[in-house]
Amino acid sequence: MKTQQVVNQALDWFDSGHFKALLAERVAIASESQRTDRDEQLRRYYDDAFIPAFTQMGFTTEIIPNPVNPARPFLLAVREEDPSLPSVMCYGHGDVVFGDDARWSEGLSPWQLVEKDGKWYGRGSADNKGQHSVNLAALEQVWRAREGRLGFNCVWLCEMGEEISSPGLAQVCSQLKDRINADLFIASDGPRLNAERPTLFLGSRGCINFRLSINARAKDYHSGNWGGLLSNPGTQLANAISCLVNGQGAIQVAGLKPPALTESLKAILADVTPAGNPGDPQTDANWGEPGLSAAEKLFGWNTLEVLAFLTGNPAQPMNAIPGQATAVCQLRFVVGTDWENLASHVRAHLDACGFSMVEISEVRGTPATRFDPCDPLVNWALSAMEHTTGKKPALLPNLGGSLPNDVFAGILGLPTLWVPHSYPACGQHAPDEHLPVSVAREGLAIMTHLFWELGENGNALLDAHRQYQAGGAR
Repeated sequence: MKTQQVVNQALDWFDSGHFKALLAERVAIASESQRTDRDEQLRRYYDDAFIPAFTQMGFTTEIIPNPVNPARPFLLAVREEDPSLPSVMCYGHGDVVFGDDARWSEGLSPWQLVEKDGKWYGRGSADNKGQHSVNLAALEQVWRAREGRLGFNCVWLCEMGEEISSPGLAQVCSQLKDRINADLFIASDGPRLNAERPTLFLGSRGCINFRLSINARAKDYHSGNWGGLLSNPGTQLANAISCLVNGQGAIQVAGLKPPALTESLKAILADVTPAGNPGDPQTDANWGEPGLSAAEKLFGWNTLEVLAFLTGNPAQPMNAIPGQATAVCQLRFVVGTDWENLASHVRAHLDACGFSMVEISEVRGTPATRFDPCDPLVNWALSAMEHTTGKKPALLPNLGGSLPNDVFAGILGLPTLWVPHSYPACGQHAPDEHLPVSVAREGLAIMTHLFWELGENGNALLDAHRQYQAGGAR
């Protein structure tokens, strides 16, 4: 059977309404991991969605205890056809953020899939139920086309805690490393560049949050009686932050900046234009690192953001000089940033600028990752995507946001290919979350093509990858 025949069969299955029916069943499960009273629903997603999908394709499934959060176990699904075949690892999460029922538009509900204007509305339709459902469906289409075979070995790791930062994922992957023993990682999460353009990304920016505080005195004092004599922590902290990131959003601390963009990265990002699509916010052209394009700022550089700032009582201001001020800041960073020494870099810079009174605390983060964009596996995936869709896909060296890709790329040491089936204005984590039907359909075609070709040429593709790596990959 030819690749296009398998893809056409998958699209016929999609058009029959079977995919929509599956997704509706999965959206109806209120698997909110941020709530403590949803354990039954979270386990139900394993029992009613993941396990039946794997079992019918001959996978063995096993619930893996979570050493960090026992209420959020993992699911391991394994199908081994032949030790000589390549092994592909996939991933999906069945948990969602708060449904936020009251804020959805009239006629819409987080727990009922509703089709409107070419979009499927429902919590998890975009993140991540719709995306892993596309991949599971593509896998099933290949399994059926090969009459009960995939043509490669496959292992899935599923979780119910991604929306609470994947507690235990790193520990479980370390524990299961020998059992997973994969050659390649392919999964779907996050958004495409836009709704129209298929996208491949190879990792994600890292993220580190930290708190800055000034505790000048135990209580507030009347601003008329003491103004001009007592330091104002709010004023001091505002100025301290401005010495870290200026009024145009450019980072001022050398140690928090990444290495200069390489010529190859510049060439890749020259083909990428973020934003400017329906539902996107209006971007600020003069914001961020000067001299960089919008794509370079988002996918190739670091940003320092102020997430929250508090001094006094904003809800009921008093005529008083506050005794304290605090702010939560965040650094989004790319590969090559000295992020693990962030506290030292910030401390030295604040001291040099006269802000030794600022305390740094609650520093926590995750690494950045980026699979080599010149690897032959990347060219293979891009070619397959273009052949299937007739569109030139966007290649992103990394997602602008963050995913637990450091676990798959770092702990498991896998080449990571992410093919998202969503778009930036999908309402992810917000009311009226939705997935365009066209994106889901195109995603199914892409994944069916990729999985079919792995069964046809997987060993040859991996040999080319290994030869490239052995030859001194950049």
